[in-house]
Amino acid sequence: MRNRDAFSSCHPVINFLYFALVLMVTMFCLHPVILGISLVGSVVYAVYLNGQRAVRFSLAFLLPMMVLTLVVNPAFNHQGVTILTYLPTGNPLTLESILYGVSAAAMLAAVISWFSCYTAVMTSDKFVYLFGRVIPALSLVLSMTLRFVPKFKAQLHVVSESQRCVGRDVSDGSLLRRVRNAVTIFSIMVTWALENAIETADSMKSRGYGLPGRTAFSIYRFDDRDKTILLWFCCCGIVLGWGALTGGLSWRYYPTIKGASLTPVTICLLLFWAGLCLTPVVINVHADRVWRALHCEEAVK
Repeated sequence: MRNRDAFSSCHPVINFLYFALVLMVTMFCLHPVILGISLVGSVVYAVYLNGQRAVRFSLAFLLPMMVLTLVVNPAFNHQGVTILTYLPTGNPLTLESILYGVSAAAMLAAVISWFSCYTAVMTSDKFVYLFGRVIPALSLVLSMTLRFVPKFKAQLHVVSESQRCVGRDVSDGSLLRRVRNAVTIFSIMVTWALENAIETADSMKSRGYGLPGRTAFSIYRFDDRDKTILLWFCCCGIVLGWGALTGGLSWRYYPTIKGASLTPVTICLLLFWAGLCLTPVVINVHADRVWRALHCEEAVK
């Protein structure tokens, strides 16, 4: 069951800035603790957003992908000085290549998980609101593309179920009949997509899209809560940026494993990063507690 996400109700600038920060640090920092915290934070937020569907996605897609990355890197990358054994091909299996494979798998899984949260929070109207005036054509194309994919998937499910009811599904009959049914479903979907494009174009034209002086309606307001969250994000960004520039988050795997020593400064940087990754969850938990408290007060009255 999907939970009510209070973080999604924040201003689009807050949502976009948050995902930009976490994705930037996750993709460009090789520190294992940073990647581990990012992976945990993204999975927890994805589970909060999508419930059991996020769990199934993690088990069915993220976990096999991480295992594959972990296996492929040591098989083809033989850098490092700590040789554990030799492969049947004669190439060495090094500890550094294994640990780098673990970090690469965690980074890839964390980035994909963060992007799944991004698609759930940053809707097309938020994207157009942020970039509609700066890059109007590109923002429109991107928003329409992102909206078209789930819409096409839902319509495909409707058409497939309808065809199944009349015995013309891709799983019915011989191989030739299945191919013919699949072509029929594909033809229906292409026709639907073209008709949908024409209707969208007519709707945009009737609403004055592209005319000079046209204004856009917006329901977003930058309130005090958004200002507080923005201040927190700026603080985290400054602290993490300072830590990266001073080497507090540095880490390397080749030729030997070496990283920043565990000092109070490093611990402080990691705590700031953990707080940043868990910010949406903390906001949602606080909102849930406030909601339950108000509900209990109403029940008592």
